[in-house]
Amino acid sequence: MSDSNGSDKLPIAVFLSGSGRTLANLIEHRDRHDLPIDIRLVISSRSDVRGVQIAREAGIETLVVRQRDYPDANGYSAAMFAPLGERKIEYVVMAGFLRHVLIPDAFENRVLNIHPSLLPGFGGQGMYGHHVHAAAIERGVKITGCTVHFVDNEYDNGPILHQRACPVLADDTPDTLAARVFEQECLALPEAIRMLAGDLRNSV
Repeated sequence: MSDSNGSDKLPIAVFLSGSGRTLANLIEHRDRHDLPIDIRLVISSRSDVRGVQIAREAGIETLVVRQRDYPDANGYSAAMFAPLGERKIEYVVMAGFLRHVLIPDAFENRVLNIHPSLLPGFGGQGMYGHHVHAAAIERGVKITGCTVHFVDNEYDNGPILHQRACPVLADDTPDTLAARVFEQECLALPEAIRMLAGDLRNSV
């Protein structure tokens, strides 16, 4: 796939709410491992997070769109997605984005999320971060991992694109398990993006 500049990189936006670790990983894979992405915009739900600083230090255009500034879900969704059209963004990557946003028809199967479990296990409203890993340990599962999936208007429900697994150890805490799963996330998301880029090139 090529944009108007002749590039074969996927033009993407990143939505985030926190530390920006996933954004930093994408930037590293772009710069050091030739991940075919052009990060044209980062939108944060908060101004006071490390993710915003990471984006700005990398020279990426950054916007802050706060949910509380909009009267309803439709208004908030419109504010999140309206800036994408003029920047010719094809895909959105949710990178630790902790707000629920409605997906416009134009972005159906064009919004990616990475969830820290093997969906459909340990997903749904309220299941993020520490909560996911604590639930996995409490349940006694022996294998967990992460899932890259397309986002729809239900929590953690869209079609699965890619998964990576790792063991749950007998002495794991939510923090140690989170660190092991995040190692897989750092591989899974770039792998999923390469799958998308390959499919798009093959369809041209």
